[in-house]
Amino acid sequence: MKYKIRQEKEGDAAAIRDVVAQAFKGKSFEDPDDPVIVERLRDDGSLVLSLVAEAGGEVIGQVALSPAKIGDSPYLCLGPIAVLPGHQGKGIGSDLMGHALGVARVYGRDGVVLMGDPKYYSRFGFKRVAAITYEGEGADYIQVLPFGADPSGPLSLHPLLTP
Repeated sequence: MKYKIRQEKEGDAAAIRDVVAQAFKGKSFEDPDDPVIVERLRDDGSLVLSLVAEAGGEVIGQVALSPAKIGDSPYLCLGPIAVLPGHQGKGIGSDLMGHALGVARVYGRDGVVLMGDPKYYSRFGFKRVAAITYEGEGADYIQVLPFGADPSGPLSLHPLLTP
């Protein structure tokens, strides 16, 4: 299947919402707010990057980056990242991740942080760092991909991403 990855454009909001809703439906980590997080970050002016995977004119995947901090270090938070169930397992999510991390590396931040399954995200270089503290739900799932030395200090995510 051929697909392309591109920056989101006007008119993609409903498709992005649908991709996230379908990708997370029935999962243990499903949150009713997940489908509208990208929209809310965009409306707030806090969406640093929003990429979509498109095949045949249909949005089939998406990834977003928003500002974060670890201690005093500027980071980017990756998420949500989602692919429609019928297109999962075909490398689309990995391609979206690769593009997002490529942009993040040139964005002038110290790295990328996310909340997710360590078994899955470790293959992209994400790791748990004991010196990072997080007071919210899901602290055991916080992982970081530093572009330099390991960070330390409290993690601050955008309030829309704080469970």
